[in-house]
Amino acid sequence: MGRKALLLINRHSRKGEKSLPLAVEYFYAHDLELIIKPVKDAQELGIVVREYHHQIDFVIVGGGDGTLNAVVDSLVETNLPLGILPLGTANDLARTLNIPLAMREACNVIGNGKLKSIDLGWVNGKYFFNVASMGLSVDITKKLSRGVKRRWGVFAYAITALQVISTARRFSATIKVDNETLPVKTVQIAIGNGRYYGGGMAIANDAAIDDQRLDLYSIELQHWWQIFPLIWHLPKGEHHQLQWVRTIEGKEIEIHTYKSYSVNTDGEITTITPAKFKVIPHALKVFVP
Repeated sequence: MGRKALLLINRHSRKGEKSLPLAVEYFYAHDLELIIKPVKDAQELGIVVREYHHQIDFVIVGGGDGTLNAVVDSLVETNLPLGILPLGTANDLARTLNIPLAMREACNVIGNGKLKSIDLGWVNGKYFFNVASMGLSVDITKKLSRGVKRRWGVFAYAITALQVISTARRFSATIKVDNETLPVKTVQIAIGNGRYYGGGMAIANDAAIDDQRLDLYSIELQHWWQIFPLIWHLPKGEHHQLQWVRTIEGKEIEIHTYKSYSVNTDGEITTITPAKFKVIPHALKVFVP
């Protein structure tokens, strides 16, 4: 008897609509039995998973990091393993897990059936895979249109970031980590669970999705020219070398701000400050090469 999977594809993702027939063909070759649900609105994903969870062995999600973020809470709740078809713009979770971007190879990873337990981040009741952040990244998310992402792909992040950084304003926040309280003036605070975010930037040079810790950085710019070394160091996860970038690691982190700020999880705005963050070890099983 073949394994049974629920296949969810975000038709609005960068390669979603074209990919469905190919994926189905590859999965049938692996003797998988499929329930196929193309979804137009990512918010429906959790409802569909909860509806079918008694009939299936695992869930396959085709889309980008935002689509995966929309389904993660229901996967934790139902304790179902996840197969990833990276069809988005950045595909940072796939990159973190070394899942190939080519459709046939990504399907083979799922077909071969090797599972790995990964940690999840948690903020104010919402789970996330890669990173949660506030400040600059939220402004970038608000400005990043689907059209820009379709046209420029992963470069859309860099183009939009440059537009946003030029008008960035510092805000005051208090960071609490392991009984230590740190007041900061910052343009961005990011808290990572996985390794990559924002189209392949590393949250920390040694970050991993199963290291049972959160990595925080706070960009405390004082002069406009500091943008340039930041652009050089940030993608490689070497921002800890800059004196005006604060880096901290911990299992539980709280952030308080004078007024409420939006918090973005895996590229989707999902909650606001005050924000309490935790790492949840071994929270989910994922198919990996």
